[in-house]
Amino acid sequence: MTTLITGARGQIARSVLARLHSAGLPVRAASARPAELTVPAGVEVTELALDRPAGLDTALSGVRQVLLYPEPAGVHDLVKAAEAMGVEHIVLLSSASVLGPDAEHDPLARHSLLVERALADAAPTCTLLRPDAFASNALSWAYALGQGPIQLAYPDAQLAPIHPEDIADIAVEALTGSSLTGRAVTLTGPESLTFRAQLAVLADVLGREIPVERISRAEAERQMGAHMPAPMVTSLLNFWAAADGTPAVVHDTTDSLLGRPARTFRQWAVENAAAFTRS
Repeated sequence: MTTLITGARGQIARSVLARLHSAGLPVRAASARPAELTVPAGVEVTELALDRPAGLDTALSGVRQVLLYPEPAGVHDLVKAAEAMGVEHIVLLSSASVLGPDAEHDPLARHSLLVERALADAAPTCTLLRPDAFASNALSWAYALGQGPIQLAYPDAQLAPIHPEDIADIAVEALTGSSLTGRAVTLTGPESLTFRAQLAVLADVLGREIPVERISRAEAERQMGAHMPAPMVTSLLNFWAAADGTPAVVHDTTDSLLGRPARTFRQWAVENAAAFTRS
């Protein structure tokens, strides 16, 4: 039986799809814009926009399990269709933000929280993967590296960034094994690092100095507000303020869940160094 990968243009979805296909397992890639998908030869492609349920039956035909991108629009229709089509298991790429104290009203959390709630009474078994900060969030610094110091309101905020490929490995286990069936797991990298420490790792990998400048929260709001909605800016800054000077909790990793070492932030930096040399 086939595994349906929704949001198949995303980094983690692509990695999971490639792993399943390489293992000889039938997989179908779904996207609202399937013409933009690049998939290995032999992988089925289907159009599926979760906020437009017309294509659900076609996308879910013959599907045993789903890797689900969190889109609350249309999720109840998806659950009903999945039940009707005999889907047995859904693995949701959720977010650790749903565990926050005000997740209901937090724009970072609410998106995933609504999907988790929709799955709570679903007939298929569900696995909730809740990654915390991604190591790849550091790519937001790539352009700024050539423009002067990296300006941060909370340079000493501590996170445990997870390598996206670790998330993909855990998602594959959730889809192909039984150890994660029915569980909700919070995923992190193997170590707590401040933003300042992450930039020091990047500086070492790139062989260049990366100065860091602390700025006021108001200035950070102004800069971030130029390219994201104000509620999202507030949510991020509140999160970083709460993490300022406080070691991040290391939750489940590939070490605890799969028995193999978690990829470090340094490993991610080495693998992605080229993205920081174009500035």
